[in-house]
Amino acid sequence: MSISLRSLILLPIWISMAHIQQGGPDEKEKTTALKDLLSRIDLDELMKKDEPPLDFPDTLEGFEYAFNEKGQLRHIKTGEPFVFNYREDLHRWNQKRYEALGEIITKYVYELLEKDCNLKKISIPVDATESEPKSFIFMSEDALTNPQKLMVLIHGSGVVRAGQWARRLIINEDLDSGTQIPFIKRAMDEGYGVIVLNPNENYIEVEKPKIHVQSSSDSSDEPAEKRERKDKVSKETKKRRDFYEKYRNPQREKEMMQLYIRENGSPEEHAVYVWDHFIAQSAAENVFFVAHSYGGLAFVELMIQREADVKSKVTAVALTDSVHNVWHQEAGKTIREWMRENCCNWVSSSEPLDTSVESMLPDCPRVSAVSLGSWKISCMCHNQMPM
Repeated sequence: MSISLRSLILLPIWISMAHIQQGGPDEKEKTTALKDLLSRIDLDELMKKDEPPLDFPDTLEGFEYAFNEKGQLRHIKTGEPFVFNYREDLHRWNQKRYEALGEIITKYVYELLEKDCNLKKISIPVDATESEPKSFIFMSEDALTNPQKLMVLIHGSGVVRAGQWARRLIINEDLDSGTQIPFIKRAMDEGYGVIVLNPNENYIEVEKPKIHVQSSSDSSDEPAEKRERKDKVSKETKKRRDFYEKYRNPQREKEMMQLYIRENGSPEEHAVYVWDHFIAQSAAENVFFVAHSYGGLAFVELMIQREADVKSKVTAVALTDSVHNVWHQEAGKTIREWMRENCCNWVSSSEPLDTSVESMLPDCPRVSAVSLGSWKISCMCHNQMPM
């Protein structure tokens, strides 16, 4: 029988309350006091003091994981899939470990886009200075020069970045299920130029500068004795604050601030920016979009902002579990009519593939989908997207 650390912390208080509750009226006051004490204990913060350092490897090899020939993430020594609960009763530490692994996988997918898919990494904004925050997208060599067709991929919200559909699927299933790579390779084999958007890369994080508080003795006309008393109080306050900070943040995690990327501070801004500077400038006669989840919302916003241009250049749009809402986004009648003719939203459903699914929104048809992590969507769009 295993007892959690949380239970061990609370056990003495529970025992005390049980004994007290057997007593008379005076004991009830003690019970109330103990309950009040219990309510003030932040167990998550308290347990941080006993967790291992948040110091994780920065490579897959360091984590002792690798992708096998099937694209599955497996432990190098045991061959087992990834284990989230690596340390029992340390959910926060396990989550941080998972996030650290996720960042490595993001970089790994970027490498695959360049090496396996032969895409180019393009920095944005295109006119960025050396010192300002930047993002990037990926494009095939012929993305802007292919005269016939161009495929644009937009992922959803959250931690995913360019080339990914779902981090969870990459880690727990395989690369084909969780990345856009099968879409990219099939598109290029079928003669498409390709642009891969990166709508969640909206800012860079830098460490917050420490604010220097000027000592009261530096600039004051107060008597020396009074200044000394104030300085003593100030030092004691700082000592208490440092002690509390050590308790609150024992790992000394850095406090970060966000510097947003010009004209790319949100997925919607990013979609419009890439349209203006790349897609609209492309030679392709027919442009096709595959947009997942929040990517569908970003596309609808692009339509609202650039309706005439989008209609003249975009042939068809494959949405997958799109979260767009034509009412909330205030899409006009002409946009809704265009979407009914040129868009289709494949949604999670237990129905057979391509079965019509009822929708309350008057925009585009909704049909059942089995899986996102394959070229299935483009095959489904065969009647709209010529191969």
